[in-house]
Amino acid sequence: MTDTTVNAGIAHGLYTEGEPVADTKAPAGPIAGKWTQRKFDAALVNPANRRKLDVIIVGTGLAGGSAAATLGEAGYNVKVFCFQDSPRRAHSIAAQGGINAAKNYKEDGDSTFRLFYDTVKGGDYRSRETNVYRLAEVSANIIDQCVAQGVPFAREYGGLLDNRSFGGVQVSRTFYARGQTGQQLLIGAYQALERQVAAGTVAQYTRHEMLELVVADGKARGIIVRDLVTGEIETHLADAVVLASGGYGNVFFLSTNAMGSNVTASWRAHRKGAHMANPCYTQIHPTCIPVSGEHQSKLTLMSESLRNDGRIWVPKNRDDCDKDPRQIPEEDRDYYLERIYPSFGNLVPRDIASRQAKNVCDEGRGVGPVVGDFRRGVYLDFADAISRLGRDAVESKYGNLFDMYARITGENPYEVPMRIYPAVHYVMGGLWVDYDLQSTIPGLFVTGEANFSDHGANRLGASALMQGLADGYFVLPNTIRDYLAKGPFDKLADDHPAVAEARGRVEQRTQRLLEINGERSVDSFHRELGNIMWEYCGMERSEEGLLKAIDLIRGLREEFWRNVRVLGSADTLNQSLEKAGRVADFLELGELMCIDALHRRESCGGHFRAESQTEDGEALRHDDEFLYVAAWEFTGGDGDGEMGQPVLHKEDLVYEAIELKQRSYK
Repeated sequence: MTDTTVNAGIAHGLYTEGEPVADTKAPAGPIAGKWTQRKFDAALVNPANRRKLDVIIVGTGLAGGSAAATLGEAGYNVKVFCFQDSPRRAHSIAAQGGINAAKNYKEDGDSTFRLFYDTVKGGDYRSRETNVYRLAEVSANIIDQCVAQGVPFAREYGGLLDNRSFGGVQVSRTFYARGQTGQQLLIGAYQALERQVAAGTVAQYTRHEMLELVVADGKARGIIVRDLVTGEIETHLADAVVLASGGYGNVFFLSTNAMGSNVTASWRAHRKGAHMANPCYTQIHPTCIPVSGEHQSKLTLMSESLRNDGRIWVPKNRDDCDKDPRQIPEEDRDYYLERIYPSFGNLVPRDIASRQAKNVCDEGRGVGPVVGDFRRGVYLDFADAISRLGRDAVESKYGNLFDMYARITGENPYEVPMRIYPAVHYVMGGLWVDYDLQSTIPGLFVTGEANFSDHGANRLGASALMQGLADGYFVLPNTIRDYLAKGPFDKLADDHPAVAEARGRVEQRTQRLLEINGERSVDSFHRELGNIMWEYCGMERSEEGLLKAIDLIRGLREEFWRNVRVLGSADTLNQSLEKAGRVADFLELGELMCIDALHRRESCGGHFRAESQTEDGEALRHDDEFLYVAAWEFTGGDGDGEMGQPVLHKEDLVYEAIELKQRSYK
């Protein structure tokens, strides 16, 4: 291995290394006692003083909605913002399969420690041990909270809450509400939020998009937003800011994310000094309806819960790929996950299931229509489950998912096997936070998918809902008070230099986008960026491909700021302008993702480098070199579109409660 290969990013002038970063908030002592100790150590804010403290929360999904409701109930003055027309339209609603909790209702050996262990192992030993243990510890409280809110979890015949299994584990710990778990949990958080709105502790701003973070005297003190209906630019100031704005999977254009999901809130904070951690860690979900052609603007997720009873297979012979699957005899089918991973079978973690699906399709054994140069699909077959359990039982568990599949594809999954293929779903990267969920900017807290902290290089199924609600209901309210106890801080005036600078930047950027008056649509740039990201920074990455992607993205970004066409004006409803701002940020994020993927010359979880794999094609980690979180500092110029060399700050990962091992699910 040459020096150029070892230090490809540095050798090509793509980044520099800075001082290490560390989490100093997690207490010393046994891991099982850290959260209790931290809650005790955190300063208190008495009820009378809470009324004097203002908190801004950006995002009303599970993380933001639950945080706003809880902080409002505690007596703080909360402002909560979302770009949707209702908090109930947050993307959390799309999470279907379930939420994990270590209650051991099945008495099958589950425990807090086992949930902790499964999550760290599932993340391929690239998550922070202390944060993950806390997540497992508070998981049981989430279920009790949601039951009290009336969330209609599935129940067994005797009335007890039911559980099912998800990928990467061998116990049943996933609580679910048919195939609508995210929706039902969001309704619970929404009801709690609206109760506080009615009580006057929370002010709710819908159809408002955050476009800039206000940082004054080194602290996060507010946000600049655009009213998406009137176009008015507004300033909102507070004592602390919480970002709960979700993930950035739409950088790939085609993903399972809602069309409006974006990175702008996080990226604006990153530009102001918040480190972005592990941005290349992208989760590819194995259970999505395959791409059907160039006309698509998003992909549809089929819940991972289907892998409980559905069996995944492809024909053994290429010649059978265009046959009716019901005409292919059992002996000519390759149940490849059951063959390769007998211990876990179809319930291997998402990254492994996704790569194996890609492998068999690359071999020419994919099924479904030819899209591009090959067939992108594998079968998810419920024939055995229907035979064993009966159609009524399968319908009671998955009926809404089957109906959705039938409406989209025109095929009846009760009679013909579903076709699935991997797609971008979730991002494990996000803004760096410490144990208190505070970023590198004091007063800026980050929750849910917007932060990096809990999932490592691969998120296990049913853990996103768990993290969002854990952060919002139980973690943030106990940690943000330690910061707020130092307040209330001096009030900022609207003409404060930091406020004026942030507002001016938004106005200048808006005007600049409208004045370019080029020839290409915003969507055309977004689609081209997505193609680059999927091809070179998707399921498999290589040094050669990533270097090419960086050059392509830089060229595309230069053309964007020279040739994009944004119709309409700034002082009215203008979805073209909204998209342009979001795609501009994606064009910067995409480059950082590729630089992060290039510098990490190992395979781990969702980050698979072609140069680092075992003889049988599994991910090969290099703990001696890469046992750290990569936290990137922005050093770009003042102008949007400018990207200086980012600075890499490493946070060493220390495992005291768990032994480092190469993952095996065989």
